[in-house]
Amino acid sequence: MFKKLKNKKWFRVLSNKYVLILLIFVVWMLFFDTNSWLVHRELDKELNDLENNIEYFKNEISNDKRFLRQLDDSTEMEKFAREQYYLKKENEDIYIIENLDSIKKKDR
Repeated sequence: MFKKLKNKKWFRVLSNKYVLILLIFVVWMLFFDTNSWLVHRELDKELNDLENNIEYFKNEISNDKRFLRQLDDSTEMEKFAREQYYLKKENEDIYIIENLDSIKKKDR
């Protein structure tokens, strides 16, 4: 049986010491080395995620710059301060009206 196997072409090719060494080298480089293909794949994925984050934060920065330009106008700044921080002018009363939908109901 071994003689039949030995005579097959694919067995002769695979049993060649150079092919075996090359095969071991390729497997080592793909899976076991510190710079393996698997590690590179993970790093590429992480790099793509970071590049997507860069685009997101660039958009956020441009939105914030636009918002700051709007706040240069004194009426817009006053409106923002009144809505966000409930600031008021002197001798002025503020009443906060909440809808029933916005009030959290307590479970008893």
